[in-house]
Amino acid sequence: MLLFDGECGLCHRIVRLLLRWDGAGRVRYAPLQGPAAQAYLRAVGLPTEDFDSLVFVPDWSRRDGAGFLRRTDGVIAALRAVGGLARGLAGVLAVFPPAWRDAGYRVVARWRYRIFGEWRPRPLARAEWAGRFLA
Repeated sequence: MLLFDGECGLCHRIVRLLLRWDGAGRVRYAPLQGPAAQAYLRAVGLPTEDFDSLVFVPDWSRRDGAGFLRRTDGVIAALRAVGGLARGLAGVLAVFPPAWRDAGYRVVARWRYRIFGEWRPRPLARAEWAGRFLA
């Protein structure tokens, strides 16, 4: 499960790219602002108002807080879960030290609304993708 900022234009574009790459449907998605993500964040003691960091939960059936990954560690884990071309991209990102990756992540997070704007809802390219989202 990939928890992402549901109001961010960049975040939605990345989720849609992952949907295209994930033909097997391995990863599900939920906006950080939605009830499922908010309940998870509260349960594991993460901030419920900080939408600058995505959270990847490899095993959504275990919501005890064990194993979640944030920022670039979460990005890499999500890319590996998607597989294919995304797995190769994960390998490239993993070469860089986490402190460097996360510094870059924070810069992008700070500027993403100015560059990509807020997300304006639009239909998904494939109707079956809707089932991969939790509110």
